[in-house]
Amino acid sequence: MRLAPVPSLPEIRLYMAHPGSGLRHLLEPDDGDEMASEPQPPYWAYPWAGGAVLARYVLDRPSIAAGKRVLDFGAGSGLVGIAAAKAGARAVTAAEIDRNGIAALGLNAAANGVDITVIGEDITSGPPPAVDLVLAGDVFYGEDVARRVIPFFERCLAAGIDVLVGDPGRAWLPRSRLCLLGEYQVPDVGGSGGGEPKPSSVFAFV
Repeated sequence: MRLAPVPSLPEIRLYMAHPGSGLRHLLEPDDGDEMASEPQPPYWAYPWAGGAVLARYVLDRPSIAAGKRVLDFGAGSGLVGIAAAKAGARAVTAAEIDRNGIAALGLNAAANGVDITVIGEDITSGPPPAVDLVLAGDVFYGEDVARRVIPFFERCLAAGIDVLVGDPGRAWLPRSRLCLLGEYQVPDVGGSGGGEPKPSSVFAFV
């Protein structure tokens, strides 16, 4: 992995994949480990558009996160949580279930000089943590994920926690539950678009 500024977010540097990273090996099961969990795609190795647009939005409007306890939900690389910390959040927690993503998250936080507490388990089935704001980038990429995420976000709202979503318009985005707050042109570096800037949006979940 190479530490480099994020496209459209020069304030933040991440350890990102490049052609020689060999990430395909992470998709291969551990030899001889029958208890190993199913290999996870390395989503954490790229700054996806939903996270990038949400991070840009927070950095441009630091009052959104300043002084608040923030949860970076489905954190991946930690890009959004790092942006919240740089915007002056009182505390940042990141929820990420991929063990490699958790390791990357710690390295990325350290590279940007911020502190992030990691929850390394699926929190969608339980009550929301004690936070003031949930930031969620690129979490509606599949139907099964959306079915778990939406009820969790509903419990967050019921607990008085604001929820902001960043997304470039993926298939399972619950548009009827979203209020558009802003739009940016950001590259979807992890997608198939070759990193070309595309419109991506920030929504309030309502």
